[in-house]
Amino acid sequence: MKASIKTQNDAKEVFRKCQTCSRTFAYLLNREFEHPMEHEERALNPLAGGILNQGHQCGMLWGAALAIGAESFRKHKNLDKATAIAIKSTQDIIASFVKTTGATDCKDIIGYDLTSILGMAKFMVKTTIQGMDNSLCFNLAEQWAPEAVETATKSLSEDVTIVKQPLSCTSEVLNQMNASDEEIVMVAGFSGGFGLSGNACGALSAVIWKRMLDWCRENPDKNPPFFNNKTAKKILTAFNKTTDNKILCSSICGKKFKDLEDHTEYIKEGGCKKLINVLANA
Repeated sequence: MKASIKTQNDAKEVFRKCQTCSRTFAYLLNREFEHPMEHEERALNPLAGGILNQGHQCGMLWGAALAIGAESFRKHKNLDKATAIAIKSTQDIIASFVKTTGATDCKDIIGYDLTSILGMAKFMVKTTIQGMDNSLCFNLAEQWAPEAVETATKSLSEDVTIVKQPLSCTSEVLNQMNASDEEIVMVAGFSGGFGLSGNACGALSAVIWKRMLDWCRENPDKNPPFFNNKTAKKILTAFNKTTDNKILCSSICGKKFKDLEDHTEYIKEGGCKKLINVLANA
């Protein structure tokens, strides 16, 4: 299925409405799948700017992966299959995004360090001069949205190797947080540093999202703060303390995972157990 004419033409309008890149792409894909998820989409706000403006994987990727996980859960009733397809489809989304941008990380795409006051100020000044509708992020959203939808739709229908009772960092941490099967599959693509790529920790992002989802359900008329999100910052602080400020999955684990089976074995053998326990209780 190709992206609808509406998605091709209104990505910027949706971005203005949603305010963050992460929420925007969950919204766009969920709309194409004809299954909007308002709370789940709003809960993605803190993942914009590469996880709390840290400059890691672009928020568009986190939002797209979450929508893919949700559709995989609906489309494939077997949880093992739904998980495997969510991860493989996330890998395909990464490839599509890199084809368009040449990078996965926010800081590499926009060219500014948003963790510093100076970097944020420069980015905001440039955006103001360009005008929001002509900003790099808005133009990228408009450019990539149709291909993101097409890639996700195609990937969700393809066959994959199914691992029996797969485990991942995200499934284990969300299990401890009493998440539903649907929520666990939704963040399956975050696993192993996002699509098993070894990049910034997917368990960290999954926990931030889950905490914000619970908050959104309790506050249906409010949006989670994008800046100065105290809950998300508390989780990040606990994470950094446990990992000695390492955030890349490959650095924390000392390896990159070959596939879902490899990641499952790592988790079964107690990999990241301490970190998972800390995050679940942060």
